[in-house]
Amino acid sequence: MWTSAKYLLSAALALAALTGCAANPVTGRSQLMLVSGQEAVSSSYQAYSAMTASLQQQSKINRDPAKVARIRAIAGRLIPHAFAWRSDAAGWKWEVNVIDGPEVNAFCMAGGKMAIYSGFFDKMNPSDDELAQVMAHEIAHALSDHTREKMSVAMASDLGVELLATGTRASAGQTQMAHALALYVIQMPNSRTAENEADRIGIELAARAGYNPAAAISLWQKMSRQGSAPPEWLSTHPSHEARIAELSRLAPRVEPLYREAKSKPQPGYRY
Repeated sequence: MWTSAKYLLSAALALAALTGCAANPVTGRSQLMLVSGQEAVSSSYQAYSAMTASLQQQSKINRDPAKVARIRAIAGRLIPHAFAWRSDAAGWKWEVNVIDGPEVNAFCMAGGKMAIYSGFFDKMNPSDDELAQVMAHEIAHALSDHTREKMSVAMASDLGVELLATGTRASAGQTQMAHALALYVIQMPNSRTAENEADRIGIELAARAGYNPAAAISLWQKMSRQGSAPPEWLSTHPSHEARIAELSRLAPRVEPLYREAKSKPQPGYRY
């Protein structure tokens, strides 16, 4: 069974490699893209609109004016610098809101729709520099088409396994194992690659907007104290230790950008 599952996974990988790749608009890395950019942005706008409307009805969005003003001011400084990576991002309908919930989380969808959970403020007690690192990281995901890539990789690996399982008359157990292997060998490493890219882009984006890169390190030190995490190979994210080590390496490199930004007025984005 194990050998058959590995065969199915190898064939699925080959199928995914043949279906269609595109260069990452920021890093140049080759990405599997089965979903168009227009589809990703349109779907994100629709999902975000539906989500915020539902949260509004539940009185779970933008309940704290001080938090909203704070995060919009920070995002407003970051957004203009994002255009240096992608000029078309200037045409996105950027928006940022605060969701009332205990999660220590934030996101930026394709097309610039952002949100951060109140739990991040309540549990992390972040400085503005640390908040900027979070939002810059999430913006970097959108700039790099990571949501679109994640959808495409999952689509290709799942479809490839199903088609090849049918063609080879694999048993239900073999097919299930192949799907599990695809998750751990294809999808999770792809997500960790995206997270590493977002860390690299995000810390530079924040520095260019005048936010201290050292805050990226202090932020993840705080995150590591929030609780235990699974082993890196079982997670969609790098380990806290690996992340802190890489950010510690990157911070001195972008320090000159931060110092330069602090010496001059910063542009702001008008929502």
